[in-house]
Amino acid sequence: MRNITELDMYLFGQSTHYDIYKKMGAHVMTVGKQTGVMFDVWAPHAEKVWVIGSFNGWDEDSHEMERLEPDEMGIYELFVPEAGLGDMYKFLIQTQEGEFLYKADPFANYAELRPNNASIVTDITNFKWTDNSWLESRKKTDPYENPMAIYEVHIGSWMRHPGREDEGFYTYREVAKSLTEYVKEMGYTHVELMGILEYPFDGSWGYQVTGYYAPTSRYGTPEDFAYLINYLHRNKIGVILDWVPAHFPRDAYGLADFDGCPLYEYPDPKMGEHPDWGTKIFNYGKSEVKNFLIGSALLWIEHYHVDGLRVDAVASMLYLDYGKRDGEWVANKYGSNENLEAIEFFKHINTVITGRNHGAVMIAEESTAWPKVTGKVEDDGLNFSLKWNMGWMHDFLDYMKQDPLFRKGNHNKMTFAMSYNESEKYILVLSHDEVVHLKCSMLNKMPGLGQDKFRNLMAGYAFFIGHPGKKLLFMGQDFGQEREWSEERELDWFLLADDNHKQLHNYFKKLLHIYRKYPSMYELDHSWEGFEWINANDGDRSIFSFVRKSKDGSKNLLFVCNFTPMEREDYRVGVPVKGTYRLILNSDEAQYGGSGKKKPIQYKAIEAECDNRDYSFAYPLPPYGVAIFEYSNPNVK
Repeated sequence: MRNITELDMYLFGQSTHYDIYKKMGAHVMTVGKQTGVMFDVWAPHAEKVWVIGSFNGWDEDSHEMERLEPDEMGIYELFVPEAGLGDMYKFLIQTQEGEFLYKADPFANYAELRPNNASIVTDITNFKWTDNSWLESRKKTDPYENPMAIYEVHIGSWMRHPGREDEGFYTYREVAKSLTEYVKEMGYTHVELMGILEYPFDGSWGYQVTGYYAPTSRYGTPEDFAYLINYLHRNKIGVILDWVPAHFPRDAYGLADFDGCPLYEYPDPKMGEHPDWGTKIFNYGKSEVKNFLIGSALLWIEHYHVDGLRVDAVASMLYLDYGKRDGEWVANKYGSNENLEAIEFFKHINTVITGRNHGAVMIAEESTAWPKVTGKVEDDGLNFSLKWNMGWMHDFLDYMKQDPLFRKGNHNKMTFAMSYNESEKYILVLSHDEVVHLKCSMLNKMPGLGQDKFRNLMAGYAFFIGHPGKKLLFMGQDFGQEREWSEERELDWFLLADDNHKQLHNYFKKLLHIYRKYPSMYELDHSWEGFEWINANDGDRSIFSFVRKSKDGSKNLLFVCNFTPMEREDYRVGVPVKGTYRLILNSDEAQYGGSGKKKPIQYKAIEAECDNRDYSFAYPLPPYGVAIFEYSNPNVK
């Protein structure tokens, strides 16, 4: 029996075999009356291919694979009755020059724990999913009009078991319970998992992938990984995975020069190599390579039920000269620096993923001003669902690092992002990249000493949560991790025994619960209809005031944020409408480390001009004070 049919080959050659992961690789099946493993590998430049493994004592001569017709496709296949679940294997490839390469399976669903690198035969179809209600709800969900507060997590350094001889990693099943409890308590809506696709070097954090179809064995089996996703979904927590189609490492057992020639990468080193990263660039113009990547994405979305992929290093794919000097890159046919093949790839994959999986999202980590990243294909956009707002992040951190006395000269850094907010559908990100490589943790970026750092960060977090855009925060930053993040150790959870850290933690939890409770915080994220500055120009006092508006005019929120240690007892804020404004968050409460001075809950706007508004009310604004008020607009129906 032939596993890969001519139709399979045709679709693979058109980059439209969306179930390719069910065909390529190693699959347990019964042929005739024999049960064994069917092996398939794409190696068109190979002279010969064998499959070797624990089932044959790694005998290099016993199991030569057959090259299927049509010959030019270059797919090799062999059914091995002696092989079964749990067997380790590799492909032994004889190149046209007579060299022998020992390659892991590009389509493998499971791999040995590093530093070993053989592929492992497994069956990923046995897990009994029980998250159907989540998936059905997702189909009916508009991600733009719903809350998205993402907790970015690296499993290996979130928590560890102490005192063990190994790294003490939590398994996928162990982390399921602990992580779910934490996320639910805090009020996050999603987790974004770093470093899930199999990779060889811990220090790459998972951004140099060797197994695009395999969850890393560091934390367990593919079935264990499915358990984690299922458990999170059963607890109404969405899951996003980091996915890296931009480049891959040169490891000898991996994709590089897979069959003795450039296969997955561009053949011209000026196209196929990142000089700064020392990695290979996928050939986005080759149909089979595009299908390999699209099939990987669909495996995670459709088989493992994840709710979205955050696509890493999009800019490096879009620009032919990314990270390269003159003479190190090749222009496109029009003489410019856009990678036309990568553009077409994005349009294809984003349309397929979101078209087949309503409610799932494709997120671009794109650091330039490339137009229409989240624009529709019909309008020549790339069709991503959301884009990381790297510009907002840089401006926000530049402002927050300033001594409060000098913030007035940088006031526009906090307001600039609203001038382009409608150009894309954004996620505001404070990610792992901002708390490594001597950049300091979020807390230690703040100016001042002691409690001043905490008060600064609390004001910044309120602005972060209140500003339009979905949210992402890296683990540890919600309780004020002091040390930079390292993949080699767990977070400093012991800090929660300190009052300052616990108060910050409570405060951020309150912000998240406000975010989820009030539709005004998320349902009009990408429109000026959902946001209005009250005063964007109070640079001399470094105070920002703005409102977030709901569609029906009820339960709007007014934010007032003071970014200096100056108390403003006589502070008056203009308001959009006459009525009562109810205080729902006061950062000066004792539970958040403030003075604990009692303040009224309700404030009645009077007819007194302020901030170019007819109505206003007075509120004593403490040092680094944040106040959030709820109000309704009776004029909106």
